[in-house]
Amino acid sequence: MKPTSVWVRRRLVPAGLALIALSAAVVPLATADGDPPPRLVWGSCVQGSDDASGRELEEAGAQCAELTVPLDHSKPGGRTIELALSRLPAADRAHRIGALVLNSGGPGEPTLDMPLRVRAAMKDVGARYDLIGLDPRFVGRSTPLDCGWPIGLWLRSAGSTRARFDHQVAVQRDLAERCARRHADVLPYANTRDTARDVDLVRRALGERRISFLGYSYGGYLGAVYAQMFPGRTDRVVLDSPGDPEKWGSRAMQGTEEEAERALRGWASWAAERHGAYGLGATRGRVLDTVNAIVDAAEDRPLRVGSHEVDEQVVPYLLSTGPGDDRPAARAAFASTVRTLNEAAHRRPAVPGPELDGLLTFVLTGAGSPLAGPTAAITCGDRAAPRDPETYWNDVQRSRARHPLFGPLKNNIWPCAFWPGQPRELPTRIASSVPALIVSATGDTATTYEGGKAMHRALTGSRLLTLRGATAHGIYGEYGNACVDAEVNAYLATGALPTADRDCRS
Repeated sequence: MKPTSVWVRRRLVPAGLALIALSAAVVPLATADGDPPPRLVWGSCVQGSDDASGRELEEAGAQCAELTVPLDHSKPGGRTIELALSRLPAADRAHRIGALVLNSGGPGEPTLDMPLRVRAAMKDVGARYDLIGLDPRFVGRSTPLDCGWPIGLWLRSAGSTRARFDHQVAVQRDLAERCARRHADVLPYANTRDTARDVDLVRRALGERRISFLGYSYGGYLGAVYAQMFPGRTDRVVLDSPGDPEKWGSRAMQGTEEEAERALRGWASWAAERHGAYGLGATRGRVLDTVNAIVDAAEDRPLRVGSHEVDEQVVPYLLSTGPGDDRPAARAAFASTVRTLNEAAHRRPAVPGPELDGLLTFVLTGAGSPLAGPTAAITCGDRAAPRDPETYWNDVQRSRARHPLFGPLKNNIWPCAFWPGQPRELPTRIASSVPALIVSATGDTATTYEGGKAMHRALTGSRLLTLRGATAHGIYGEYGNACVDAEVNAYLATGALPTADRDCRS
């Protein structure tokens, strides 16, 4: 699991919540769906003098719009919400393939500026698509949902004692109750199935009979749900690091302990070779001893890191995020984090760098609430969670025996245990022959390679593109593997899946 959310990979900066300003140019629409399509009015993406992402979009030639959709899709004439969209038009109109709708993951990660990154990854084929960034309902610049939490991301370890676990039960209950007090009227409509219905309204508003889709992490799950709910309305589908669709929900982290431990050991070997730079230990065993000493120190008292206090329930989460990317820059950043935590464990001044300070601010303060609230709402709204805290405690204890560091984290209780009501619908059962290209790394610590294979089995018309020997989550256009990028771009260019599953090497 990654910040900023359940399956998130990149940013720690909360998105702006204002809706997109509109201007004049109306897009002509064509649809075969019967009812008149919803209207889009494209205009400036810039929302103010400090809107750097809006300026970047506009300088690249993108436009933005908002789309009005029903809060409750079973009542199309009832209350509405707004969705924020961006569009980077195809430069090669003569060879235009269609619209490619993007989702960055989470759930809860804004997607509006994603067309810029994807256009760069697509190289020449990017000029043949309209790239569509869509902030899903309640996310980013779409109608916001902020639970007003005093903290941001809720992921915590159960801790070393029953008393610490009971404290977590109280914290998670309070988070759920705060969200219910603020948003009881809309929480039933924060879920993946309603988001998929929104995507289909976006398709109609764009005037497309079929859309292509690229989703990362949770976005891969969303793409599979959309294809399942709206058969025949997808063209080219790429699901990057999607995870097992049967396990999506508040317990999705269960069973990922071994991948997390394997990644931590891999990073420890890397850090040992650089003991002179980081001072964490000259062997892998010594580096892991340093990590364990940090955990032990946090059990005695919270660690002081800059202006933050980091206790034994937060430290395991911090130690689970960094090793999930084996690229040198990511490993170096995590080594700096561990070095800072080690200073704090020894009661020495520990000043976090900008990345660690941003992560701690997101996790520990209310600054993260606007991003973490929608993440929880969608996760809890998709699948019912066990309500009895004893279920979680028993799972924690069973896992702790084999995985003392990550077991209490991966099996801990979430706000979903106390979420108001039950999900309005059962989770979507993914079982179709929709053509799709699934991209997965063998060392993925978040959604895991086994999860990618499970999605491949569920989508019988798919092909699996495996990146072997890599610890990575979010691969195409991000990890820097030329083989993966070429395979995905070939599919996006031709629409022809590989004749068999393919492997790439790190």
